[in-house]
Amino acid sequence: FILRKWILGKSVSATSFRLTEKFILLLVFSAFITLCFGAIFFLPDSSKLLSGVFFRSSAVETNTRTGPDGSEPGSAGNDGREANPGTPKPGRDGPKSRSYRRYAWGSNELRPVSKQGHSSNLFGSIKGATIVDALDTLFIMEMSEEFNAATEWVEKNLDFNVNAEVSVFEVNIRFVGGLLSAYYLSGKEVFRQKAVELGEKLLPAFRTSTGIPWALLNLKSGVGRNWPWASGGSSILAEYGTLHLEFMHLSKLSGNQEFAQKVMNIRKVLNRLDKPQGLYPNYLNPNSGQWGQHHVSVGGLGDSFYEYLLKAWLMSDKTDEEGKKMYYDSLQAIETSLIRKSSGGLTYIAEWKGGLLEHKMGHLTCFAGGMIALGADGAPGDKTGHQMELAAEIARTCHESYARTALKLGPEAFRFDGGVEAIATRQNEKYFILRPEVIETYMYMWRFTHDPKYREWGWEAVQALERHCKVEGGYSGVRDVYSSNPSLDDVQQSFFLAETLKYLYLLFSEDDQLPFDHWVFNTEAHPLPVIRKEQTDRPNEVE
Repeated sequence: FILRKWILGKSVSATSFRLTEKFILLLVFSAFITLCFGAIFFLPDSSKLLSGVFFRSSAVETNTRTGPDGSEPGSAGNDGREANPGTPKPGRDGPKSRSYRRYAWGSNELRPVSKQGHSSNLFGSIKGATIVDALDTLFIMEMSEEFNAATEWVEKNLDFNVNAEVSVFEVNIRFVGGLLSAYYLSGKEVFRQKAVELGEKLLPAFRTSTGIPWALLNLKSGVGRNWPWASGGSSILAEYGTLHLEFMHLSKLSGNQEFAQKVMNIRKVLNRLDKPQGLYPNYLNPNSGQWGQHHVSVGGLGDSFYEYLLKAWLMSDKTDEEGKKMYYDSLQAIETSLIRKSSGGLTYIAEWKGGLLEHKMGHLTCFAGGMIALGADGAPGDKTGHQMELAAEIARTCHESYARTALKLGPEAFRFDGGVEAIATRQNEKYFILRPEVIETYMYMWRFTHDPKYREWGWEAVQALERHCKVEGGYSGVRDVYSSNPSLDDVQQSFFLAETLKYLYLLFSEDDQLPFDHWVFNTEAHPLPVIRKEQTDRPNEVE
């Protein structure tokens, strides 16, 4: 797509790009991502087409956002337990590139080393998570044939009438978010119908004494519960706080205001509670309406709650004043209590446990650089410049977490204590599962500053993915980014397709590709349009 624009002679201002010859070649590279998406889904034997070309195989869905084996699912983070048993990586130039279509079409996931389908308990017996997660990416990359094939699968095979327990959070961000985005981009009615159908099946999760939803829900019986490991049966901030964008759109598209009422009630519950030092603990009991363990994190268990406060305001065409105030107040509390600078000059976001700081920053937390940059223009007072500086400092720290590893890929978490900075010191924090958060921040920082270093850093990540994660059947996570010969976890996460590749594509695209004044990305990188006042429900008018 980018290459085509260059061939057609679309002008790019010198002030915007200031690129070296080398960097122009990097831009041309982004065109290959589109080419390779076809191989991800549809080519049974694509070795000749994709020899020497990046992203040549299929993408799949993760067992969980929180770790490689899905043992402790929940929010966008967990304690980082070990990955699935790895398998030695075949040579870089294997004889064939196998596709998702060939080995796992309709399955939720693919194992790229063992070349077989895989499903996790996060989705119960719902199928096709990878297909739904990739719909908007296929559309954005103008791959109409592949998009139409995926659409046909959704029409004929996507079924939510299952007697199974699902993660409300994961099903919402991946399935509901993916279907909504596909509808708004394409206008195809099937996506709207499926999104509303699934949204209605999730509503029983809110049947608690406070209206704070359960984490897990049986879609047939409507019976919900929370993760047994969550503090005293608590609901998790990043889960119940990451429904707002999708549910507001469900109300708009269905005419059923119950969706909006459910998520607005969550704010009412939160606003009645005292916040320790202005912070939101990660655990909240849905029956008592009281905080659980006082653990605060902008990474796992907390992250996307803050993201959705800001994006709810932006998505409302900046009319959601409550969401705006909650976001900027919480950001101020985070800066006061959690953000620190190391002796080496690296700014990081620590975690807060019962009044004590743990000087650890997760890969998941690295999304915050992009979030802070996105919200800087609306910052109160004269804080816009300060917040942009803070966003740049966080981006730099996250880049350092990559640069200080053997593979030039970032660990799941890195620490600032014991004489180390931006380095993982525990074995169960050294893995990399193709996460998107660092690339996400690079993309936002590029859009707002056009500083070429963010594209250069993105290109470094591309080279590392190609060198260390590519296998014959796809791209796999690795178990130790500090090892020169790491084992693989044999999982290619669905967010690699929905987020990592999409953010890379946008990093090397022009700014008019999904402009921020028209679109807001959900936490799975599914673009949702800004809701203007007095709009109709036609997708081309919701921009």
